[in-house]
Amino acid sequence: MLVGYLLVMGYLALGLRVLRRDTARPVPTGKRGWPGLIRQVVGTAVGGYVLLMSVVVGYYQGVARVGGHFLASAFTGCALLIGVALAVLLTASWLAERWHARPSGRVSRRGGRG
Repeated sequence: MLVGYLLVMGYLALGLRVLRRDTARPVPTGKRGWPGLIRQVVGTAVGGYVLLMSVVVGYYQGVARVGGHFLASAFTGCALLIGVALAVLLTASWLAERWHARPSGRVSRRGGRG
């Protein structure tokens, strides 16, 4: 448990250090917009899937001694879950951008448009 705690705290410290270093530099214009968002989300999803599968295989092969059909089901089930979550996230992001980008035709309480 101590090793797990130290690993988590170490990764958080490393993340803060990287975040602090990145805020000093301006963001390149090539990483903005929808292509940048899609790259970021897909990269995070693939990395998370690989990490999840390594934990599942490590635990169920090394500790619980369960394999075979269970691991195949874990691989396909998690892939399906991540695929559905990515589709929902990208659709929600697209809808939110369209909703914020539309011109507001509502009349405010003060009588002006806005």
